[in-house]
Amino acid sequence: MASITVRNLDETIKRKLKVRAAGNGRSMEQEVREILKNALTTAPKKQVNLGEAIHRRFARLGGVDLEPLPREFVRDPEWLKDWEE
Repeated sequence: MASITVRNLDETIKRKLKVRAAGNGRSMEQEVREILKNALTTAPKKQVNLGEAIHRRFARLGGVDLEPLPREFVRDPEWLKDWEE
C-alpha cells in the first residue's frame, strides 16, 4: 500500500483533524484515509445552469410568456453630474 507525507500543514488544520478523528474513534491517519476515500469516491456534482433549473422547476405550472424589454443605453445618474463639476 502507498504512503504519503503532508508537509507544511497548518497547525489549526492539524488540531481540527485530531479532534475529528477522536470524535470518530479513529487515529489521525485513519481519519485522513476516510476523508480522502470519501472525497474521491463520491461522484462530482454536475454543473447546473441556473436558468434551466428554474425552468424545470416551474415548467409544470404552464410557464409564462414575457415580452422582451427594450434595450436602452444606461444614462449617467443626475447626482454624478453634480459631483464631477
